[in-house]
Amino acid sequence: MSAVASAQLPSNFSVLDGIESQSKVSLNAQNPTTTQPSTAVKSNKTSIHVTALDGIVNVNSLFTMAIFIGFSLTVPAAGSAGHPASCNASVDTVRKLIVFEVVSFSFFLFSSLIAQSIKLSINLLNSLDAADPHKADINSSVLKYGLFGSAIGSIMGCMFLMLSIVNFIQVKLGVFSCGDEPVYAVVTLVVFVGSALLVYIITSIYAAFFM
Repeated sequence: MSAVASAQLPSNFSVLDGIESQSKVSLNAQNPTTTQPSTAVKSNKTSIHVTALDGIVNVNSLFTMAIFIGFSLTVPAAGSAGHPASCNASVDTVRKLIVFEVVSFSFFLFSSLIAQSIKLSINLLNSLDAADPHKADINSSVLKYGLFGSAIGSIMGCMFLMLSIVNFIQVKLGVFSCGDEPVYAVVTLVVFVGSALLVYIITSIYAAFFM
């Protein structure tokens, strides 16, 4: 009986050894797959940054187009919308309107140029790695402050654009003391655009410094 038991022990150990070796092989085979998501995360982050920069540039382009349309409509003679001559906006209001539009255009152009510069840097760094064209090793501080600076340019551009629209309302509808329509238009503009700007400012600060 002892001889039979001793003969069966090596066979049992060999079976156990085979099971352990197979488990080690399976674990080793699974290890490369666990390291791949880190590269995928870097690729996703890079693509998200490029998408965010594209969004900033596109929005700034729309606002810039609105500014040029405003330039073509800032003519006091063509601005009377049925109100009496005593309610016409003064020349100083028209001058402020033009100044605010120029300042707004400057901030939007500043924001777009910064966004385009960061996007160009990311694309150039991506092209250096032929194995992974979606991965870019870029300084996180430069990317963070660049995105925040571009967002600040867009915010300031929106604020001066809103001020120019306030003066534009006075040119087209008359001064605030001559009716309720200009007041209603300005209140609606300030409430909705101001709320959207507040949300955008909070989101930009959170995305730049807390993510």
